[in-house]
Amino acid sequence: MSDPLVLRGVSRVYRGEAGALQVLLGADLTVKAGEIVALVAPSGAGKSTLLHVAGLLDRPDGGSVLIGGRESGALQDAERTAIRRDTIGFVYQFHHLLPEFTALENVVLPQMIAGRNRRTAANRAGSLLSNFGLAARLGHLPGQLSGGEQQRVAIARALANSPSLLLADEPTGNLDVATAEAVFAALLEIVRGQGVAALIATHNPDLAARMDRIVTLRDGRLV
Repeated sequence: MSDPLVLRGVSRVYRGEAGALQVLLGADLTVKAGEIVALVAPSGAGKSTLLHVAGLLDRPDGGSVLIGGRESGALQDAERTAIRRDTIGFVYQFHHLLPEFTALENVVLPQMIAGRNRRTAANRAGSLLSNFGLAARLGHLPGQLSGGEQQRVAIARALANSPSLLLADEPTGNLDVATAEAVFAALLEIVRGQGVAALIATHNPDLAARMDRIVTLRDGRLV
């Protein structure tokens, strides 16, 4: 079985009026099923760029991006969109929930977009949210939830379509210490339980230490 994520010699250059900025320079990384990898680096080092390339939101200028063994970096937009929908879950620092929909509906929608019927989608959404301690909050709008609850809904949404790969960019960065700990503990439990490969960018050394291994970006390479 192929690894959910493999990066081989990935480079990314941004070009502007001031010239070329080399953000990634031959980055190599493999994340295996069930493995949780912490991505730790200073602000501006390229963590978000790496996650965007790995998640097929940005195209590399060189190298290979393999998702489940399939070379995906140079695919057409429609194929990249399908892989993101069916294979990859995203969690960001801000929850980006749809404010007019309930917690349950926010987790139902991506499943229906993927072709799952509403009843099946609602059952899975309810189960995921309950696993995150939100069984009593299913009918609440995002504005009626605390910051930690909103982020748990966002994580449940990212896992709704049973992705093989989860990419998270500072998923607890907007939360206080106690809430961040609770959200992160729930994230680890669900991801490990489902055997998802996860790459999680964080500035928090305590959270990073609880993952399976830590990688950092240095001069455009992962070490």
